[in-house]
Amino acid sequence: MKCCGSRNWARALTDVRPFTDVDALFQKANTIFLSLRDEDWLEAFQAHPKIGEQKAGAVQSEQARGWSAKEQSGIQDAVTETKAALVAGNQEYEERFGFIFIVCATGKTSEEMLAILNERLQHDPETELRVAAEQQQKITRLRLEKLLNP
Repeated sequence: MKCCGSRNWARALTDVRPFTDVDALFQKANTIFLSLRDEDWLEAFQAHPKIGEQKAGAVQSEQARGWSAKEQSGIQDAVTETKAALVAGNQEYEERFGFIFIVCATGKTSEEMLAILNERLQHDPETELRVAAEQQQKITRLRLEKLLNP
C-alpha cells in the first residue's frame, strides 16, 4: 500500500508471492496494475497529495508521506506565481476529470509539472485516466525500488 494505494493491487501482488527475483516482482506489479479496473486506479490516485500539497485524500503511511514530499521537492523553490498556477490548475483538473492531477514528479521542476498539467488539461476524460494511470505505474515502480533499497 506504500507503493500503490489500490487495495486490490496490493492484495493481488501479495497473493502471487514469493517472487523469484526483483524483475519478477516488477513484472507482476505491472501486470496486476494493468489488470485493475478504473475504480482501483482512482483509489490509488487518492493515496497521493495534490502537487504542491502535503496531505493525501486517503490515509498514507509515514514512509509514503516522506516519499511524496521528496518526489515533489521540485515545488519547494517555485515562485509564488507558479505555486498559485499549480493550485488553480489542480482545481481545474479535478473539476474536469473528477480525480487529482497525478504525475511522476521525481526530478521535475515546478515549471515542468505546471506545463504537464496544462497539456493534460487538453485531454478527453478517457485519455486522461489512462495517462494518469501510466503516471501511477511509474510512481509505483519507483516506490517498489525505494522499498527494496531504503
